[in-house]
Amino acid sequence: MKRYTTFILVGIIILLAAVLTGVLVFMKNQPAQERAILPQIVEVKPMEPDSSIWGQNFPNQWSTFQQTKDNNIKTTYGGSEKFSHLAEDPRQIILFAGYPFSKDYNEERGHMNSLIDVRATKRLNLTPGDPKETHATCYSCKSSDNPALWQKLGLEGFDSMMFPEMTPDITNPIGCANCHEAGTMRLIVTNPSLENALKAQGKDWKTFTRQEMRTVVCANCHVEYYFVGDKKILTFPWANGTRIDQIIDYYDNINFKDWDYPGTGTPMLKAQHPEYEMYTADSTHFKAGVACADCHMPYVRDGAAKFSSHDVHSPLLNPQQACGQCHTDVDYVVGRVNEIQNQVFTTKQSTEDALIDAITAIQAAAADPNADASLLDQARQLHRKAQFMWDFVSAENSMGFHNPEYILKILADSTNYARQAQMLAAQSVNDPALLETGIYDKMDPKPTPAP
Repeated sequence: MKRYTTFILVGIIILLAAVLTGVLVFMKNQPAQERAILPQIVEVKPMEPDSSIWGQNFPNQWSTFQQTKDNNIKTTYGGSEKFSHLAEDPRQIILFAGYPFSKDYNEERGHMNSLIDVRATKRLNLTPGDPKETHATCYSCKSSDNPALWQKLGLEGFDSMMFPEMTPDITNPIGCANCHEAGTMRLIVTNPSLENALKAQGKDWKTFTRQEMRTVVCANCHVEYYFVGDKKILTFPWANGTRIDQIIDYYDNINFKDWDYPGTGTPMLKAQHPEYEMYTADSTHFKAGVACADCHMPYVRDGAAKFSSHDVHSPLLNPQQACGQCHTDVDYVVGRVNEIQNQVFTTKQSTEDALIDAITAIQAAAADPNADASLLDQARQLHRKAQFMWDFVSAENSMGFHNPEYILKILADSTNYARQAQMLAAQSVNDPALLETGIYDKMDPKPTPAP
């Protein structure tokens, strides 16, 4: 009898274990919004712009996010400390001549400084009635008030307003509502321009996995974009794809330009901050399934609680947490990052020299009434393409690490196009002297940043 009792007990234990395992597997495979959610202290209304209210339910995430206000630490090539790119690299004063970036171009600080920094930039034109007056579009990536305003006004209504007109309605910096759905806390697309861009590619973000969304939510802001029409509608140039050649083709097909370069007549393009496009272009980490948040918002512990740190910053500032979850030799990883970034920085500077030589040659040729118009126009088109490719790397906030092979290829192609532009400009006026390189190094005095 005892033997049968033992068999029955063992059978019951096995059955219960199987049921428990099945329940756990089932729950794990449910979408995040359908899982059990911890009891909340306060109810957060949809698109609540005040992140401190969310913080009452998620104190660890909120306390770490607040650190972005003061995490102003400079890395070798970036970080969160405010510094002038024009002071560190005066070549960029020449490269952005005729455009507001030649007057003011500072490194971005942490997310909680988004409103302070955008309102302080000298690139804004707040003169009422000026055709170039700044639109509210420039608030698109700066505030957690935006999701509710987009729902109320629509994308066109938001963007068509002027910057000062929108300012009273924008009181909160970037925050929880930019990435999360209240109640479920699932990661969501909140920027309608991103949703439009994904739809143009036949993609529905609602079908993405949570791990995929830990990168996609960053594309609410960290992307290349441009403004369409008089209402300055925020648009992502992704209809052909997100690789740089596809983006250039897109701009060429619609004859878009940001400004005309003075003295050359080149219709120029200004790259923004294409971290998403660069990282997702088959980079090593992206292909391995690593998300932006894995490195920039790594999981940490507070006692028994495990959570994603919301102190968003460079992984080089906490490599043990950011890199150590996958890499055992963190010192090697940091050394490898430094090696890649040094190589990209040096290559980028060489590209800038080539661009400045091309600009100087085109300006000289454009001033000659006898210049061959066809050759000169070809030089302009190469200048446009070369500088956008360089800027696509320069404006991307990783100094090459997000996708080293791809980025070095872009810089190599950019240098090649710049030298071709210089050569064609020289040929257009039959002046071999314009092929001399190192023109920037011979400039005396060299340009200095505007006060």
